[in-house]
Amino acid sequence: MTALMHSFIPAILVLAILATGCTSLPRAPVAALGPAVIPDISKARLTSREIDRLFRGGRSRAPLTILALSGGGADGSYGAGFLAGWTRSGQRPEFDVVTGSSVGALIAPFAYLGPRYDPILKQMFTTGMTDNLLRIAGLDAIVGSSVYASSPLRDLIARFADESLVEAVAARHREGKLLIIATTDVDRQSTTLWNMGEIAASTSPGRVELFRDVLAASAALPGIFPPVLIKVRNGNDTYVEMHVDGGVTSNVIPVPEALLVSSDRAAKSRLFVIINGKLSSAPAHTPDYALPIVVRSFQTAVKANTRSTMIATYDFCRRNGWEFHATAIDARLPTPTAVATFDRNYMQALYEFGEAKGATGRGFERSLENRALFGL
Repeated sequence: MTALMHSFIPAILVLAILATGCTSLPRAPVAALGPAVIPDISKARLTSREIDRLFRGGRSRAPLTILALSGGGADGSYGAGFLAGWTRSGQRPEFDVVTGSSVGALIAPFAYLGPRYDPILKQMFTTGMTDNLLRIAGLDAIVGSSVYASSPLRDLIARFADESLVEAVAARHREGKLLIIATTDVDRQSTTLWNMGEIAASTSPGRVELFRDVLAASAALPGIFPPVLIKVRNGNDTYVEMHVDGGVTSNVIPVPEALLVSSDRAAKSRLFVIINGKLSSAPAHTPDYALPIVVRSFQTAVKANTRSTMIATYDFCRRNGWEFHATAIDARLPTPTAVATFDRNYMQALYEFGEAKGATGRGFERSLENRALFGL
């Protein structure tokens, strides 16, 4: 046994050293961490100026009808079910703008394309397709960038974000509709907002791959799933940026930050927010191990930031005369105590709960003043 361990440990060290050198393009030098573009798709990302123009009615008719979908892991089954129920109620509008972050990014393209894609969301969240998402990454779990492998998530995204879906997003984009997905640029410590319609409608041969990369990055919980390295160009330099879960910086994007802090009055619009989780506290014992503590702490920080975002958003809507509609998982509903789980029975039950709530036509709160959304 001792001889085996003596031969095994050096092998691990060699593999670790090799793993640190496995990248085909350089990372961005710190001095170059400025504006960069995607080769062949220069408008793939939204600047503050473009966001200001788009959300003030410069792209499509005003008022805008906006849907924002938050992160939440397995709790994304709530949003998928709510959308289906909302369709059944006959009250679901057509959206001019759809934004998504983390699991909300995986739902967003289908919400953007309309009710005929509801069955795909049901299939994604209720038939066990997420059962194998958490697959240990082998040696990479020790010397790599994540505990779990990227291939199950990548395979799920590739199955649904196929050529036909990308074409459908492109067609919707040409009608003047906007699909925005958030990722977190770790090196720059900032949110990147991706114009997915612009990517889909481009002539770049890598458009489908980039579309999938952005979705994978937005759902890549740091340390749980590996980050996504995205090729960019800055002047004459080409390198890769490291992107992770949009929820690190922006778990939900009801109103982009550039507009939220603007002193100018925005065109009156309708805002609908689906929070894939609880905004109320959910007490549970956290196992005294590194991974559960890290994940639980991250979830707690994200929840606090999401609450702050919703408060700021509601204040923005009041100041600008926007309609405000928001829904979240009810505080009274039991949730799993396990960390980072994708339990099929829980997701099925949560989908059905969301569907029933959406079907009532009364599933949204229109004010934060009664504090019901926060479970208070």
